[in-house]
Amino acid sequence: MPPVSSLIPPSSFLLPPCKAALLLLLLAAHSHAGEPPRPAAPSAHTQLADPAFLEQFAATRGFSLGWPSSVSVSADGRSVLFLRSPPRGFVRDLYEFDASSGKTRLVLSAERLLGGADEKLSVEELARRERMRSTARGIAAYELSEDSSRVLVPLSGSLVVVDRAGGRVRTLPSAPGHPIDPRLSPDGRWVASVRNGDLYVQGIDAPDLHRLTETGSDTLTNGLAEFVAQEEMGRFHGYWWSPDSRSIAFQETDQSGVELLHISDPLHPERAPNSFRYPRAGQPNARVRLGVVPATGGTATWVQWDHQRFPYLATVKWQRGGPLTILVQNRRQTAQQLLAVDTSTGSTRHLLTETDDAWLNLDQATPHWLEDGTGFLWSTERRGGWQVELRAPDGSLLHELTGPQLGYRSLLDVDCRRGIAWLTAAADPLEAHLYEVPLDPAAGEPRRTTTMPGVHSAVFSKQHDVYVHTAFTRQGERTQTVVGPDGRGLGQLESVAERPPFEPNVELTTVGDEPPFHAALVRPRDFDPSRRYPVVVNVYGGPQAQTVTPVPAAYLMRQWVADHGFVVVSIDGRGTPARGRDWERVIQGNLIDVPLADQVAGLGALAARYPELDLSRVGIYGWSFGGYFAAMAAMRRPDVFHVAVAGAPVADWHDYDTHYTERYLGLPDQHPEAYERSSVLTYAKQLRRPLLLIHGTADDNVYFLHSLKISDALFRAGIEHDFLPLSGHTHMVADPAVTRLVNTRIADYLVEHLRPAEAR
Repeated sequence: MPPVSSLIPPSSFLLPPCKAALLLLLLAAHSHAGEPPRPAAPSAHTQLADPAFLEQFAATRGFSLGWPSSVSVSADGRSVLFLRSPPRGFVRDLYEFDASSGKTRLVLSAERLLGGADEKLSVEELARRERMRSTARGIAAYELSEDSSRVLVPLSGSLVVVDRAGGRVRTLPSAPGHPIDPRLSPDGRWVASVRNGDLYVQGIDAPDLHRLTETGSDTLTNGLAEFVAQEEMGRFHGYWWSPDSRSIAFQETDQSGVELLHISDPLHPERAPNSFRYPRAGQPNARVRLGVVPATGGTATWVQWDHQRFPYLATVKWQRGGPLTILVQNRRQTAQQLLAVDTSTGSTRHLLTETDDAWLNLDQATPHWLEDGTGFLWSTERRGGWQVELRAPDGSLLHELTGPQLGYRSLLDVDCRRGIAWLTAAADPLEAHLYEVPLDPAAGEPRRTTTMPGVHSAVFSKQHDVYVHTAFTRQGERTQTVVGPDGRGLGQLESVAERPPFEPNVELTTVGDEPPFHAALVRPRDFDPSRRYPVVVNVYGGPQAQTVTPVPAAYLMRQWVADHGFVVVSIDGRGTPARGRDWERVIQGNLIDVPLADQVAGLGALAARYPELDLSRVGIYGWSFGGYFAAMAAMRRPDVFHVAVAGAPVADWHDYDTHYTERYLGLPDQHPEAYERSSVLTYAKQLRRPLLLIHGTADDNVYFLHSLKISDALFRAGIEHDFLPLSGHTHMVADPAVTRLVNTRIADYLVEHLRPAEAR
């Protein structure tokens, strides 16, 4: 379930899972003395909430279009490839930054490749992009070969190869079906892809085409990750090249037992519905097994593990220096095993086991095998917080490279020659910094290499000496600096994104004692400290995401809402990541009670400190889990929340997917009480406050049925409410025109129900 940080979420603001969640610096709190503030007159503020800003925000996808993305550093470190769209366009082209000259050139344009024709995407490709939260068109993705001599570009059902040395551009001969997830072999001579549910390999310099599997059907696929792997595990691939390019490991997925759900277009009843295999909580999952087959075709060797006990294939790695390695989980996600595979026989060797009484989070960056074969890096929460370990080839522990106190977020690169790993970490949950960590603790302590407060990350060359450092600072700067072997900046990747017309008026603070909460307040730009303002809570409130972030762009929409005459508040309570195992796992068996109590407590603590907050007029809005939270808040705490807007909310967790739901609530037949107390439908009859439901009819993540169930329950209870269906739109709502209109509707709804009558 995607976390979000605005009303209708641009894909650029979808926050990644757990350890990469955005963090923030604390700002000093202040207090007011003197006379009580006067009620604000919101009508005076609406002039600041300029509709032209909303138009610009929607057209630029939250000012993210035009930023370099999908960055790759060439093997020799001499150039950086990246994708970039126009500032108001979704079609991306491929560019190259030359490190020696500092100049950028266009390598390949989608317009040139398409020759003016419309881009064609299959239903399967569109669904895959939905899972990846990608709204890009044109050159939406590319792959740089390991030696950097070639670039593979999939576009509109074709596969284009660029030879970088001479600039030759060629389209590979067509093959059956639409290629899904095409990828180069490590030696750069072959391209594998999935077509009509089967795995194919075709040569680049020769017309060879090898069909590696022949069992693809409507219910069985080869080489594709199943829905929950893409949506919930962060695993988007279903096949893996061997390091020597001679073999491929592939996932066979049997979905014959998975429930088939249908999504029709209400505006076009003449069209047949799209159908998707979607495993609802407690229902059968896809049956997955892993095979290994020669890249030129042959008989598959099937990998052996205890499928009954560990049905989930969570992670697969096939890296230089290590064997084919798999991580398998039990259905409850309380136990997982890391296994090394003998690809000649399919037998597996146990490396390690992880258990947790609540659940186990996944980190797709590990295991990471060292290229010299001396071991692998592993991440774990075993000691109450994320940390990184070095383990021997047999899985035994060699060293703890970081302790839980460092606050590991993600593994970026490993340089065996220098004996260091690069990762992001921060003890402060409101920061993320680059660290160099020695693989031998005797060589020294982890060394922080970034100083500017904010969130930092990096992409490294295969030689580990040149990297692109991305920094989001508290001051609102976003830079992408190419750093050379000596640590000197070689230049910046150029952005053509439009700049926002204003800086958000944000204050970051902590409130409360047991426990303390991180919070953000966004005040109107013409804020008058002598007045009192209605409060609007922008909420997510669930696992894997934080709403308090150091990225000012994340507050632009909140600022637009605030400029209607509100103070917009965000609070990260328990259940959110980056504050240790116990903080996050307090929601086990109950997704709402503690998080809702924390929002209420946080609001009270903020109002005690900031008298401009008028808690007699409080609204709440959110999307996805935030929509679920907003609906629950209005139903269960009408004494606190006086109006709610719920975008794409989950109504009944029986109708959400297995891997996400069962991680937190367990299996429905074993824990029915957890599903009952976490369901919006349980409390629908209690609604006494205005509620606006918004939902895309084509949503294949949180299906439209969720909002229909809420509306039906309210209707049958005789409770008035408002409902805005978005015909044909998915969970992301990518259309800028719809983004603009829906955000206007949401703001108007909050204004209508929170402004005093005399100000309307």
